[in-house]
Amino acid sequence: MSRLWDKGAPLDERILRYTAGEDHVLDARLVPYDVRGSIAHAQMLAAQKLVTGEDCARICDGLRALGDAHARGEWAIELDDEDCHTALERRLIESIGEAGGRVHLGRSRNDQVLTALRLYLLDAVAHLADGADGVATALDGLASRQGEVALPGYTHLQPAMPSSVALWAGGFASEFGDDAEGLRALRRRISRNPLGSAAGYGVPGLELDREATTRALGFDSVHAPVTAVQLSRGKAEAAVLFEITLTLNDLSRLASDLLLFYTYEFGFVTLPEAMTTGSSIMPQKRNPDVFELLRGAVATGTGALNEVLGIIVKLTSGYHRDLQRIKAPLFRGIDLADASLTIAATAIDGVRFRPEAITLPDELGAAERANRLVLEEGLPFREAYRRIALEMKDGD
Repeated sequence: MSRLWDKGAPLDERILRYTAGEDHVLDARLVPYDVRGSIAHAQMLAAQKLVTGEDCARICDGLRALGDAHARGEWAIELDDEDCHTALERRLIESIGEAGGRVHLGRSRNDQVLTALRLYLLDAVAHLADGADGVATALDGLASRQGEVALPGYTHLQPAMPSSVALWAGGFASEFGDDAEGLRALRRRISRNPLGSAAGYGVPGLELDREATTRALGFDSVHAPVTAVQLSRGKAEAAVLFEITLTLNDLSRLASDLLLFYTYEFGFVTLPEAMTTGSSIMPQKRNPDVFELLRGAVATGTGALNEVLGIIVKLTSGYHRDLQRIKAPLFRGIDLADASLTIAATAIDGVRFRPEAITLPDELGAAERANRLVLEEGLPFREAYRRIALEMKDGD
């Protein structure tokens, strides 16, 4: 087995297993992005007369065929491959011969890895933003169906002011819209082209066109200077997980409300049986497990964020293999957020409020009564506030 860094010496199997870690599994999602990055790089090399047009065509055709075959499940990254980058280059050379060995000219695995990861992240955060918008849309739908239903508004978990389903759902919908905006704003940090930075110090002796690969891959800018590229490792990833954590926190608070509303004592909402699970011992039980898992998901997001921050916090400049460990928490957070947003939108569609079970205590009108005294009698608000408080106390 020949890897991108192989110089012919055998590698201890135990070292391979430890250093490759989960990459041969995790990298499956990066294959189409590494194909794109490698094609753009090869085309740039051809334009710069660093490879022939014929070799470039064979490289690009071979990479596209490998990407399509991987998507069809015809091959997978193996532990011996170490990662998707070796897996693709090895198979490319097997497929097209010597020309496949020319694709790595002018790049390092460092900028190759980061290119594929950033292309993936651009798609991932756009998808998550759409998911957050989907939850907002589901909440808007709930407000449209039952917005007129009165609800007590709570502060300190005590009934405080009159509210409604429209106000309650609208508040959460607005926040998920804000989450979507936050996720889309991540593009500023992600969409910088690392190709051409190689191992962090450029490619001496070669005239590369970093602007060409930037245009070809749809990045917004070249990441420069080259020494900044490895210093940036972990920042975009942590920013993604931070926005994911904020989004999961909104899901947690939404779920906490609905779990409270679903209790026997409140009984404000019903859920269809298809959304609840049963008890193995109590025949009468229906459990709102989906909302409980949504409530708990933020802990995983926070843990993933802290894991990434802990990896990068004391690294010196340049590349370090520690950075490989960012992938697992990053992908874990992205996958959990994707699944959670999808199921939340579906679950919200099944929520039904029960107006007959919801009573607003008369005391919730106290602030309105104080305001009316200000308008009708010209009292200072603080005096009106005390008068209403005294009347309510005497009424008790």
